[in-house]
Amino acid sequence: MRTFAVLAVSCWSGFLLMALELMSGRILAPTFGSSIYVWGAVITIFMLALSIGYLIGGRLSMTTPDIRILCALHFLSGLLVLPILAFEAPVLDNIFEYTQDPRLGSLMASVILFFLPAMVCGTVAPYAVRLLVEDHKAAGFYAGLQYFFSTAFSAAGTLLTSFYFVLILEVDQILMMLMGITVVMAVSAFLVSQRSAT
Repeated sequence: MRTFAVLAVSCWSGFLLMALELMSGRILAPTFGSSIYVWGAVITIFMLALSIGYLIGGRLSMTTPDIRILCALHFLSGLLVLPILAFEAPVLDNIFEYTQDPRLGSLMASVILFFLPAMVCGTVAPYAVRLLVEDHKAAGFYAGLQYFFSTAFSAAGTLLTSFYFVLILEVDQILMMLMGITVVMAVSAFLVSQRSAT
């Protein structure tokens, strides 16, 4: 059950990340358009946030790994969607008053709105790998297993969000759904792991 909980958190983290990345383009489009500049800014900020998140997650995993910390990181990544919902309009309006350049404007907006949730999502993967590995000889296998499931769910998040969610839900509704599922999954994984430990 503990392994299942770790993989479930890792899988949904991948789903959340890609869904959020797609939604970021929709959020920026009314203000800065949807040109290659905007998407280039979005992808750059998400990649930088992930790289820093990987470093932080790897560093955290060097101490005694605990699934409670993994669940807390996952919970935090869900909560960090809330500021996007609350502040997207004033942030975009203020940035647009400062600059109408879609390159600079979309970079600034991406940093303010999306950097932190993407970074925290990035901490989940290396920490999950450390929790899965009990024998160092199997480290490569478990790393591959974790990244397989995480990437598969990232692909699912991309397809479901772009093909279905945007057709039936508003952007804010999608973000609330993603946040709610993330928080519930973090709490559920924590409870399952605690039950299996007793």
